[in-house]
Amino acid sequence: MPRQNQPHTESVFYVHPREGPNPILVAPPLDGSNNLAWSRSTIRAFGAKNKLKFIDGSMEIPDEDDLNRNAWERCNHLIQSWIINLVTPQIAKTLGFHENAIDAWLDLNELFSKVDRIRSSTLRSKINNLKQGSKSVLDYFIEMKTLWEELNSHRPLPHFTCPHPCRCAAMREARNFRLEDQVIQFLTGLNDQFNVIKIQVLMLDPLPSINMVYSLVVREESNNHSLPSSIDKPLSIINAYDSCKHQGRGKGYFNGFKPPRHCSFCGKNNHNIEYCYQKHGHPNPNFQKHSSSVNASSSIDEIEAQSGSCNDASSSPNSIIS
Repeated sequence: MPRQNQPHTESVFYVHPREGPNPILVAPPLDGSNNLAWSRSTIRAFGAKNKLKFIDGSMEIPDEDDLNRNAWERCNHLIQSWIINLVTPQIAKTLGFHENAIDAWLDLNELFSKVDRIRSSTLRSKINNLKQGSKSVLDYFIEMKTLWEELNSHRPLPHFTCPHPCRCAAMREARNFRLEDQVIQFLTGLNDQFNVIKIQVLMLDPLPSINMVYSLVVREESNNHSLPSSIDKPLSIINAYDSCKHQGRGKGYFNGFKPPRHCSFCGKNNHNIEYCYQKHGHPNPNFQKHSSSVNASSSIDEIEAQSGSCNDASSSPNSIIS
């Protein structure tokens, strides 16, 4: 039997057996407001499938008697199915009556490319009003960077086309100004907790790249998150110590202030009636009374110091006397 020729995989008419009308991976679908991003993603996908010539106008439609006519029609219908499945159902209704894939492609570009200026205005407004708020630095940076990339796609920097490009620094300065604007916009939208690093970065000359600034801010965010955990433990120890100290001194303490003690039984200071030896007697039978109130006060302080713990110090006076 004669050997059949295998299809050439490098040909634009080659279709892999697994390829069908199912949509290729391009997300999100065209909804009218994302024409630029959608068209670029679709062009890359069609280029990977080696089918870009069917929509960029670089290939002529074969005649009816051309040997490649059947292969072209097969690829044409396949690409039309891809395009229809890459747009929203509302837009897909307008593409069902096109005969060729290139007509559907050109119709979409002509229909939605006119809104690029409106989209650029919307993007500028979103970038200027974007704030970090409750978002993390990562989420805030990704959201802003996405808006920048789309806006730069609408307003790309011009490229030299003449055979002798200009060697002055004008284009380099224009590019640097755009990068500096991005750094300033990113720092402006950060929360107030990053005010210190904002000033430090803006004082640098020249300004670092936006990726470097992001790294510095993320490191500062990590330090801010780890700082309270290192302070909570000492504060808790101090609060516990103050609470124990207040409880250990008994009822005489109030908000850290110890009012002067005065005994209403004997009329002397530095003790009260609950600890008055003249009324209750001294707990040590071998102790001899001293007329000086200073000695009485020092003995009371000695008893209190020997209590040893918060619970012992906060016990009732009768337990001490008994």
